[in-house]
Amino acid sequence: MAATTPAPSPTDAISYDDLYARWERGNWRATEIDFTQDAVDWREKLTDEQRRSALWLYTLFFHGEDSVADNLSPYVDAAPLEEQKYFLTTQQVDEARHSVFFHRFMREVVGVGGTDVASTLRATAPEITWGHRMVFSRLDRMADELRADRSKRQLAAAVTLYHVVVEASLAQPGQHMIERYLEEYDLLPGFRSGMRNVALDEQRHIGFGVKLLADLYKEDPGPVQDAIVGVLRETLPWTALVAKPPAWDDTYTTCFGFTLDDLGEEGARSLEQKLRAIGLPVDDLPGFPMDMSISPRERARRGMKLARCGFFGPEGPVVRDPEAIEILFDSMARTADPSAVRPGTTIQWDFTDHEAWHLVLDGRASAHRGPAASPDLRLRVSLDDFVDVTADRADPLRLVLRGRLRPRGDLRVLARMPRVFPG
Repeated sequence: MAATTPAPSPTDAISYDDLYARWERGNWRATEIDFTQDAVDWREKLTDEQRRSALWLYTLFFHGEDSVADNLSPYVDAAPLEEQKYFLTTQQVDEARHSVFFHRFMREVVGVGGTDVASTLRATAPEITWGHRMVFSRLDRMADELRADRSKRQLAAAVTLYHVVVEASLAQPGQHMIERYLEEYDLLPGFRSGMRNVALDEQRHIGFGVKLLADLYKEDPGPVQDAIVGVLRETLPWTALVAKPPAWDDTYTTCFGFTLDDLGEEGARSLEQKLRAIGLPVDDLPGFPMDMSISPRERARRGMKLARCGFFGPEGPVVRDPEAIEILFDSMARTADPSAVRPGTTIQWDFTDHEAWHLVLDGRASAHRGPAASPDLRLRVSLDDFVDVTADRADPLRLVLRGRLRPRGDLRVLARMPRVFPG
């Protein structure tokens, strides 16, 4: 891939020494927060609906903080500069402090869990969503991969997942939504002050991650860009389901004054800001699955549309929504690598229960509704099976062996499909 010379980054004005100094100035004590009024508010001011929602939302944060604290040590080992290592050790202290904070709140205010953190994690585990499990199990594997490979490319992938996806796109938007509501209604003062401190810590962590990625990108633009985009392509479908409430019950968020679209919009905006700060050509980023010419809210809405229609996640049913199908094929075209086949190659999906769609791979890939004049490869399959393949719920080879996916035409194109659609 031809890489352009990176433009100056706003992270040039930030130093690792300054980030460390901010940590020293911003220290706070999770063990000294007073939850006395919080316990009263929990019993007397919050509705049953809000208590149910708060337990669910705060559990997602609690388990996330525990995971990031456990997985940070290989990042310290892989960081190339001593100043980076020093900052990362402060971050690990922060993450442990956040876990203690949530554990105390769960035990002393909500009345869930025991005296040790492990017992409170076990007691709240049923609240965890599929998307949350997918993201943080990937973080576990990423930590193992970084232990085995301390290269700058692998470090870039790991920092993208930890600092950009988990902290900037998921945690920070949720923190802002929660803080705004609790401030507006003057609820849970101890928790509110703790969340304010957590958010300040996360802001510092994110600043470090973006600076480190910007520095790595300047040194080796092509491989680092590929590493960043690869992680985002893999994980963005999961992020749409991290905050999926039970049975898509919107009152889990609306009872606290925000919607899932609000949350998704802030996450999409934050992601775009971080990628631009790193120096990536966001408006023309090869392999990136989202249309960056549309607003953050519209990008979030499209992702949520796919999630609600069963195009992401562990299972269907698939909702035959024409817009969702169009969004899916647009995303496929954006992530496809046309260089894997000869220019002009056309792949067509002949759905047994829906109208056909096809992709033309000619310099850039483009998606089109309906049949092509002369496709090189035709794939006869049901829409449900096709979506199951794109969502990693089904193995295409097994579908072929069972006669549920029937390829026709140039089988050399079929053999190159893993290169056309990497990851």
